[in-house]
Amino acid sequence: MLNDIYNKKIIELAGNIPRLGRLPDPDASATAHSKLCGSTVKVDVKMKDGVVSDFAHDVKACALGQASSSIMARHVIGANAAELRELRETVRKMLKENGAPPDGKWADVAMLEPVRDYKARHASTMLTFDAVVDAVGQIEAKAGALAPAQS
Repeated sequence: MLNDIYNKKIIELAGNIPRLGRLPDPDASATAHSKLCGSTVKVDVKMKDGVVSDFAHDVKACALGQASSSIMARHVIGANAAELRELRETVRKMLKENGAPPDGKWADVAMLEPVRDYKARHASTMLTFDAVVDAVGQIEAKAGALAPAQS
């Protein structure tokens, strides 16, 4: 039942999204969009010494996109690229392959586990994870382009 995915915890997360808005000078920005439901998440990311130092997002999404964005915003500061890529893959496997939800500081993602039974809701749930990994990849690419050539 849809009541399983739109439970009280999801609604509370969706109604309490930290770090809304845009950063004035992000190191990278990325947008993820779900054609199926029309949800869009835009993220701005700053990184220092390989870890996220600042984050903001503009979330125009359904309750599931809002809830996953809320979880991201609560825990992304201090995360490194490998952690964020692993998180995205863990959430993807949780939804599509009956994988276990993440643990540790990302344990709140387990609240999204009932979404696995609703394939049409997977894309909106993944938006924030996809956008953050895209932005981090852009930052790494810029850093690689700026690195001095090895001879």
